[in-house]
Amino acid sequence: MSRIRKLYYFDKKNMPAMVSFLNNRDGYIGRIMFNPFLPLHHLLPLKFKFLPESYVLKDKKDIKGLITIAPTKCPVKRLEIMRLFFEENCYEDAAELIQFAVSKYKALGAISFIARVDDNLPDLLRVFVSKCGFSQLSYERLWKVPIQDDTEPDEKSFREFRNSDTTAVSTLYNESLMPHFRALLGSEPKEFKETLFKGLTYFNEYKYVFEDKKTKDIICCISIKTSDSTNYIMDIIQSSWSDINISSIINFGIHCIKKRQKNFNLFVKTKKYTQLGQKYEQFFMEHRFECVQNQIVLTNSSAKIIKEQVRTGKFTILNQFCDGSINVPG
Repeated sequence: MSRIRKLYYFDKKNMPAMVSFLNNRDGYIGRIMFNPFLPLHHLLPLKFKFLPESYVLKDKKDIKGLITIAPTKCPVKRLEIMRLFFEENCYEDAAELIQFAVSKYKALGAISFIARVDDNLPDLLRVFVSKCGFSQLSYERLWKVPIQDDTEPDEKSFREFRNSDTTAVSTLYNESLMPHFRALLGSEPKEFKETLFKGLTYFNEYKYVFEDKKTKDIICCISIKTSDSTNYIMDIIQSSWSDINISSIINFGIHCIKKRQKNFNLFVKTKKYTQLGQKYEQFFMEHRFECVQNQIVLTNSSAKIIKEQVRTGKFTILNQFCDGSINVPG
């Protein structure tokens, strides 16, 4: 009989058999089980969690599947299904793990979940949608950047991110979203704030902002993440009203990584739910960037728009008289 429980550090000896097909098996296991104090982290209330938490599906002594839930700084308690492992074609096991995680964290106060599924896994996509209550939101793509040395970045316009930039970057991010996605994916400044526990995460992240030379306004923010110091993923936050050369952003990212690592791979993420996502993709295709991953973004949300009556009677809107009552989102 199978059961789901927390992933403990002593499970490490049983993990290699499950992920034996991976070339970087040891590195992957290390990223899942990098901290022996994770059991203590499980005891924290949801609002204080800052590390991913994993659960395993066990049948007797065999690990049949694994799921990892990553917390975010989102004030509406949005979580991400970060990893999902299960034996080939055992979609019932996958559904059981997903349903367990969603139910457990919703009971703790989580409101929404985000998952990303490769578009070449239609059976898994159906599990999320038909059995676990997820809906398709949009898609994200990863593009491999050809590394070149012929262009030097304009470093004077870039500087390291500071916590005092959180409000400006949050505004920039919200403006970058297509309007109909802002209610679900919008951010607040605290989500971009660097925490005291940054050094305990399984990945390294470097953040920079691009300032207008005249006004000193932030018009772009970039994040560069890596979990193995070899493969780096760049995420660009830029609203449609700002004009900045994409090549200069990428060249700056390459320059920053080269200060730390000589041999590396750089990938840039594009998001269809942002206003400039299509523009970036067109640029990458024209410059022969290779699309190495296409993921469907899924969401499971219990958030609802609450409406309440706020005013009755006659009022004027743009010189037009109306009579009755109006409802507004709460």
